[in-house]
Amino acid sequence: MSRKRILRLTTPLLAAALLAACGGTTQGDEDEGGGAGTGATADPDADFQTGLSVAMLPKSVNNPYFESSSAGAESVVTGLEGTFEYTGPSDASASSQVSYIDTLSQQATDVILLSANDPNALCSSLEQARGAGTVVVTFDSDVDPGCRDLFVSQVDGAEVGRALLEMTAEQIGGSGQIAVLSATANATNQNAWIAVMEEELESNPDYADIELVDVVYGDDEDEKSFSETQGLLQAHPDLSAIVSPTTVGIAAAARYLSGSQYQGEVALTGLGTPNQMREYIEDGTVTEFALWDPTALGELAAWTGAAAASGIITGAEGETFTAGELGEYTVGADGVVTLGPPTRFNADNIDDYDF
Repeated sequence: MSRKRILRLTTPLLAAALLAACGGTTQGDEDEGGGAGTGATADPDADFQTGLSVAMLPKSVNNPYFESSSAGAESVVTGLEGTFEYTGPSDASASSQVSYIDTLSQQATDVILLSANDPNALCSSLEQARGAGTVVVTFDSDVDPGCRDLFVSQVDGAEVGRALLEMTAEQIGGSGQIAVLSATANATNQNAWIAVMEEELESNPDYADIELVDVVYGDDEDEKSFSETQGLLQAHPDLSAIVSPTTVGIAAAARYLSGSQYQGEVALTGLGTPNQMREYIEDGTVTEFALWDPTALGELAAWTGAAAASGIITGAEGETFTAGELGEYTVGADGVVTLGPPTRFNADNIDDYDF
């Protein structure tokens, strides 16, 4: 095992995260569909079932973040002698995901791992899939809890919002105008993080001199995120920082800033992968950003789906299962299993990571 791979498990911040968990009950007892969250009884002594068919459906394909998650999930499924499929739309829209869910349901896929583009628009298709016996595990971005069996959260949402604002404040000296470049307007996770930022700005005296002047959406498309960055800078000439809580957005914004007069003048932070952002750390466009390990997120999603499909867990609060080398996890409220807190990346540590 390479040193870079071991770091994910031994860095103190991540090690603590990977050995802890929070989350809880689904509304499975009220649902009529199939799947693990529909009243089945868990068997904590059961073995993981082999030969499961597992499909990962991201917000959009051709996204390095989700490709890393896919690699993690596939490694788990392969180890369980199952079959794995990575499929989805090229555009990050809920309507585009519906047809993929319907197809996977018709194929009687055992487990669907879904990062949702909308919290409610997919529910009808998901309920049909669960009614046919498919376990639905959302990861990264959730749907209404009644529409799935479990949700694998990358982090506690409040932690992300606070970390984003804290990094921003540090980089602009605690004062100035900031704007957010998000993914889609209906993205559950980004909206939750932005809401935390807004609440902190209103209530925390440490941020009294910071003003959020705009929130725009790049729809997790590179070119649109690039043009939205340009638009923000034109619309707000006194802008001090851009916060982009999406890996596609932060990379596109960094590319624009690095070739513009704003490099070094307008701060950029958010959520990105080290491999995407390394060149922008090196050229001074970005000082610091954060993320969790998307490969580990994919691994945990796959282990969670396999545990549910094997009858080890049902999604009830307090249930535990072992996710391979990641360690033991506990299901918390609303059927949530949490990977851990975000890690900050900067010039001092970015070369220690490879994802």
